Amino acid sequence: MPHIVFDQMIDLTVFSEKFKEIFQKESMLIKVQNVFTDRHKRLALLPAVVIDSKNQNFLIEINVKEEKTTVRLYPRTDPEKTDGVLAALSMVGKLIMAIFPDVRVTKTNIEKMKEVN
Repeated sequence: MPHIVFDQMIDLTVFSEKFKEIFQKESMLIKVQNVFTDRHKRLALLPAVVIDSKNQNFLIEINVKEEKTTVRLYPRTDPEKTDGVLAALSMVGKLIMAIFPDVRVTKTNIEKMKEVN
């Protein structure tokens, strides 16, 4: 399962307030327009649309714990892991790094995120 783990807990309220819509239309279409958080601000779901080799709708999950933040595909939506789906995950990861410049990637299996730190 593709994922990105950051070294600290982010504030999902701040993330929601500063969230900027992701829209790419170059070689593939990637759209992430909203953030929905739970009432405890420990989990966020971001609906995503990717059109590359196929048209896929899925959810990206941001899970916040005491000493880390994890970005991954929401397990119940399980899209095919195409380049577009991986790009959408890495774009959300890069947005987190732009909003919270002190966070660092501690673990990932997405190539585009390995070169960011």
